[in-house]
Amino acid sequence: MGFEQLAELKKQLAKEAREAKEKSRQAANPAGKPARPVHPARPSRPAQSKASGQAAAKSEPVDPVVRVIGKLQKRFPVAFPKNPAPKVPLKIGILTDLLAHAEELALGEAELREALGTWCRGSRYWACLTDGAARVDLTGAPAGQVSARDAAFARNQARGAPSARRQGRRAPASVPGDAATAQPSPAVSETNE
Repeated sequence: MGFEQLAELKKQLAKEAREAKEKSRQAANPAGKPARPVHPARPSRPAQSKASGQAAAKSEPVDPVVRVIGKLQKRFPVAFPKNPAPKVPLKIGILTDLLAHAEELALGEAELREALGTWCRGSRYWACLTDGAARVDLTGAPAGQVSARDAAFARNQARGAPSARRQGRRAPASVPGDAATAQPSPAVSETNE
């Protein structure tokens, strides 16, 4: 079968499908309004009300990280404020605190790690990391301060500087995470985690 024959067969099948659809529409609406004519290039769609259009938008798949961050914002609104409120510096080791609430939130460790990494990346978070700013725990209570090193790292990230990890050097712990898995830099005498 040549390309011309395949194209003709495709046109014929599409025409038959449109006719079958029109017949089923007429059968579903025998005494009501006349069916709308079907444009050959565009199949007709049922009219959607504004409410059904919004419901369709809500049923679109949501990124799992966004879903997890939403749960964190509902459960811990002070530590994870909603936009446009500025983000707050999170305490070092906050992942450990979140893992204690993992069962309550119905989340796994990998989901929490990914959501926390996403939360602590970006200009809104880097803007809150200023030298001496108070870090907060899940309840919003002060839990340490932002070091000068972390503030400098945030400024570099905000400027778009390449990550020190990509250049082969160890970057400061700007993402508050699990203290047990972090490796302190040998050049720093104080522990960041």
